[in-house]
Amino acid sequence: PVVPCVVSQWSAWSGCAEPCKTMFRVRRRHVLQEPRNGAEACPALEERAGCLQYRALQGTDCERSLIPALITTGGFGKARKKRAAADGNERTGYCVEFQLVAITPGCLHSRHSYTRWMHYLREGHTVCVECQHPALDSTNLHCHGDGSGSKKNQLLQWQAVGNPRCKGTWRRIRQLDTCSCPSVHSFLFI
Repeated sequence: PVVPCVVSQWSAWSGCAEPCKTMFRVRRRHVLQEPRNGAEACPALEERAGCLQYRALQGTDCERSLIPALITTGGFGKARKKRAAADGNERTGYCVEFQLVAITPGCLHSRHSYTRWMHYLREGHTVCVECQHPALDSTNLHCHGDGSGSKKNQLLQWQAVGNPRCKGTWRRIRQLDTCSCPSVHSFLFI
């Protein structure tokens, strides 16, 4: 008889591979039973996801100019707000409008369901990025990569979480205290 592959549950996610750099974290599972007699091959045993650790190993904050803004789809915010609501300590966030200047082709080649939002990124479009808890730094009340303190028309870097090949540059237009972003061009700082 056909004997299917059986794999373990996923391990917990590892920490970020290196602090102060856009890197990856890993989770793994292992084969409990090898497939036999024409059964399908085992599924992937390792998954990687984008991450950024904002503190160096010594516990000091990373130099902000080295860190691109990490963004994800605005839809992620609904789940984030539900998780944060139980805490009650979160501060009010804000939004920043940016004009997309350059986008890598990797944004269009995302095939996973969790990266489809990247297909809406277009050079020249204005996007709205929300800074909310827990990305909102409680000390300086800003999100990493929001462009506060940057010079007018300065090109800033961003990278999409979940696809390290999707990144680019943008210019900060303005900060908004209340967020009313259109859903297609609405994103979140991570």
